[in-house]
This record gives sequence, C-alpha cells and structure tokens, in this order.
Amino acid sequence: MSHSPSRGAHVRGILLDIEGTTSSIDFVYEVMFPYARSNFSSFLEDHFESESVQSTLPLLAADLGFDSPQALYADCCEQGKSVSPPVAVHQALMGLMDDDVKSTGLKKLQGLVWESGFRNGEMVAHLYPDVAPAIAAWRAEGLDLRIYSSGSIYAQKLFFGHSVAGNLLPQFSGHYDTTIGHKQDPNSYQKIADDWMPAESVLFISDVAQEIDAAADAGMKVLLSDRPGNKPVDNSENYIVIKSFKEVSNFL
Repeated sequence: MSHSPSRGAHVRGILLDIEGTTSSIDFVYEVMFPYARSNFSSFLEDHFESESVQSTLPLLAADLGFDSPQALYADCCEQGKSVSPPVAVHQALMGLMDDDVKSTGLKKLQGLVWESGFRNGEMVAHLYPDVAPAIAAWRAEGLDLRIYSSGSIYAQKLFFGHSVAGNLLPQFSGHYDTTIGHKQDPNSYQKIADDWMPAESVLFISDVAQEIDAAADAGMKVLLSDRPGNKPVDNSENYIVIKSFKEVSNFL
C-alpha cells in the first residue's frame, strides 16, 4: 500500500528524523559514535558519581535485563571479572555499541560524552546544504517543527545547537526520543500526536521505511528521505521519495 501525502494537504507540523534525513549517516557512524567509544572510559572515571551519569544507570541496567545497576555490577563479578562499577558500565556500553542496540541508557550516556565534543569544537554537526534554508522557510510559513530520533533528546539539542549552520535549536519547538516509544511502533507516533497536534496535520520525514510505515499507520503524512549514503529501501515505489527538502514544499 502506498503512503503518499496528497498535494495541498493541510500540514501544520513537520516531524523530522536526523541521520539520513537532515544529516549524513556517515557523520553519525564515522564521527559521533567513534568519539563516544574513545571517550567513554575517561568520562565515566571522571564523572561516574555525577547526578547526570547516575540518573542514566537504571535505564542502562534495564536495557540489559537487570533490575538495578548493582545487579549489573554483580553480574560482572560473577563472571570472574573483578572490576569497578565505572569499568562494568564501560564494558556494557561497548557491548551495546558493538551490537548496535537502540538502548535508551546508552543513548543518554552518549549524549553526555558528546556534549564535551560539541562544546569544545571537536565536533560540528553535519547538515545537508538544503536543510537550514528549508527549516527557516517552514518556520516563516508558521509551521511547527519537531525532531524524533533514536538519539536522546539531550544529544539532539547538542547536535542542532552546534551545527555547520550555527545554532538551529530556536527553530524547533519539541524533541522526542525512544523514551516515548520505538520508532517503528505506530503507538509512538500516536503518543507524539497526543502531545502535539492531530496526526493528520503532521508530516513525518525519515529515511527508514519501517518508521514511515509506523507513522502512516498512526495517521501522519509521510515522505521517504533518499540522501547520499542511505541504504536502499525495498519497495521504494510504494513511497513518495524526496532527495532534498526543497521538494517538501510540493506537499505542504
């Protein structure tokens, strides 16, 4: 079944994915993820007792099937690994990253590590050239713009606050991450609509067909993003595909 927003449909809000939609997948996988991997150990040693880190540990433990962070630490000891809690957490994070698990706890800790990289200028978020002008134009037309990404809300704000186009945060009125639900679950998009505006007034743009399907099932209008480096989409003929945000105006 084709998911196609009709020309002239009354769109009042645009919901954007990040990687593969506003920004290169390569930037995420070749810059951001390696930065987190290289800096997790020292960050945890220096900041383990901070409130920001401690608040993420129950989420991380739950993602790994443990009732508490203490159970995670104990599991390491039971496996013959006499390690400190920071080291146990570091090992868990490396395992999740190796397996490319969409873990909420991992995403939140990645966001904390990325903060230093963005703030000290070691990282500047990539955007496709058409993105910032389109966002400014949509805002000028009175559209409400929000982000839904598997990256934590904290990381999203760091990303758009330190982009190649400068600070774009004022352009967005809201952010959603996996704490609202999995991106391939229609219920997640219904929750976003409940928090925001009727689903039929929202246009969702993503490079992942399963996310497009879920948003469409929730009643949102959808467009599939085809950017350089994105994975080919099976049955792409079933979707309205855009290669630039310049094309979005055709569906507003």
